[in-house]
Amino acid sequence: MKLRQFQIDAFASKVFEGNPAAVVPLGEWLPDSVMQSIARENNVSETAFIVRTESGYDLRWFTPNVEVDLCGHATLASAFVVFTELKHPDEVVRFMTKSGELAVARHQDQLVMDFPALTPEPFDDLQSLAAALGRAPLEVRVAKHYVAVFEKESDIRTLKPDMGLLSRLERLGVCCTAPGEHVDFVSRFFVPKAGIPEDPVTGSAHCEMTPYWAERTGKTRFHARQLSARGGEVWCELKGKRVELKGRAVKFMDATIIIP
Repeated sequence: MKLRQFQIDAFASKVFEGNPAAVVPLGEWLPDSVMQSIARENNVSETAFIVRTESGYDLRWFTPNVEVDLCGHATLASAFVVFTELKHPDEVVRFMTKSGELAVARHQDQLVMDFPALTPEPFDDLQSLAAALGRAPLEVRVAKHYVAVFEKESDIRTLKPDMGLLSRLERLGVCCTAPGEHVDFVSRFFVPKAGIPEDPVTGSAHCEMTPYWAERTGKTRFHARQLSARGGEVWCELKGKRVELKGRAVKFMDATIIIP
């Protein structure tokens, strides 16, 4: 069996930035074990699999360890492939996922994603997060992941978390965020439990941080930057119970998977 695979740098304006995602278009679903093995072999934070339907595409995401129910950068990468490689004729592509329908639209040189807002609630146990992150946050919220809030950008840049302790926390990952020096807010995202010590750029985390910063500042539009080694930019807007995420993507690789 031969499968075509693309590797896309999402939330990036040029290769070697943003978050790399593999995208594999399929005619029909492979066994879950095979898709998980492909994701493990790729060893990037997410491998996306898409299957054409009458209304758009079905979409699933796999980390090297597990299937996840929401992934922003791999959705952006999948939409980039659908528009540029599969020649989708419309200005919007709709993906059916475990998080419901996700629409991605073309807007000039950016792709615009419509995602659910995941509003984080107050969380009292700062001690366990402080031990795992090596520094006490000002406050912690929780939604799908923990959202640890710090005072300033340099606090985020200098974090040296204990991945063993992070992997023993109840939630899958930890978003660490603070006001930015040149953008509205900055962040880093750690998810060793899913086989990703630090994710380069994380769309789903911005679905949690955007409602938080909207509540704190009274604003609804934000320019954000994730401070991983690769780095990446995300433009966010809170629209009621949805979050609009904008970013760019570029193709790094066009390859063939060979499965005996």
